[in-house]
Amino acid sequence: MSIDQNTAAKVAKLARIKVEDEALPALAAEFNTILEFIEQLNEVDVEGVEPMTSVTPQRLKRREDVVTDGNQQDKILSNAPDAREGFFAVPKVME
Repeated sequence: MSIDQNTAAKVAKLARIKVEDEALPALAAEFNTILEFIEQLNEVDVEGVEPMTSVTPQRLKRREDVVTDGNQQDKILSNAPDAREGFFAVPKVME
């Protein structure tokens, strides 16, 4: 697969990146370099290799699933400019 200047301009537009016309050939060349590298990666035999999330085998730290600092509704709502019936009151938004 090869990227030409028109495709590079389209990708830049979709990414909302302003690219001057004189910079398009360099951008297209850079895209092509990236695609060549991806093609090299596709040639690697990964049959039987387990997926990894990290280069070092480690488990994520877990915490107890307990409720803490609860039952503070009055403290939380004391900072609200408008609170009604135990909830924050906000203006209605109509579009």
